Amino acid sequence: MPIECHAGLKVNVTSTGDAARTLLLHCTLARSEALLPLAKSLPGTSVLVDLLGHGKSQDWTGQGDYQTANMAAAVDLCDGPMHVVGHSFGAAVALRMAVDHPAKIARLTLIEPVYFALATDATARADHIARFAPIYAAYDAGDFETAARLFHGDWGGSAWDALPDHTRASFARRMPLIMAGVPAIQDDIHGVADRLSQVAVPVSLIRGEASPPVVRAIHGAICQALPHARDHVVAGAGHMVPMTHTAQVAALIVSDAQ
Repeated sequence: MPIECHAGLKVNVTSTGDAARTLLLHCTLARSEALLPLAKSLPGTSVLVDLLGHGKSQDWTGQGDYQTANMAAAVDLCDGPMHVVGHSFGAAVALRMAVDHPAKIARLTLIEPVYFALATDATARADHIARFAPIYAAYDAGDFETAARLFHGDWGGSAWDALPDHTRASFARRMPLIMAGVPAIQDDIHGVADRLSQVAVPVSLIRGEASPPVVRAIHGAICQALPHARDHVVAGAGHMVPMTHTAQVAALIVSDAQ
């Protein structure tokens, strides 16, 4: 269902029922349907939103900051404190919500938040920079397909060649959205790192055992700033853990909420 938020943004929203108390935010290059099985595995009612430029939401105009625009749309969907569950870039948006709009957050579940600026481990940061260098090079050369293939190799949940042609084309077309998130998550232009310790709500972190090392470093930095946070590792999983290991992720979320 299309909804126009107070910021004038039109986003597509899906709900599993009335009076939702859980908001789910998907990763870049996906859409809200990717998290629908997880939403249906959680107690109560959930609301899911397509990020800007994804699914049935409006295209990203390129004006302003991409993370801020998505956060504004997500905040408008919270009619009170909600449990916000985010994956990847969606988790980075959720964490920023908790810092900038604490009254809207009842608890946080962050599944592999790609807030790269938070990672302080030098080895993990070096590995992250090395992995992204060819992605940036291909993108800057205008070769979005190669950039998407390389990006998917580290962060996707399946082999690139196994994806349908239309999916590969869609990922390549949306690579500018990956780059639009860089100022917030790589450069931390909103100063989240300096304010992270202000988050007082319950926080659960979930990551895949086989994810890139920078994810573990990000989780470690968040746990250091928030000693009350709970960190979970799903054996055999990668970055797409909420889709590939839905039952395990749902069980962790439910257990932490009890």
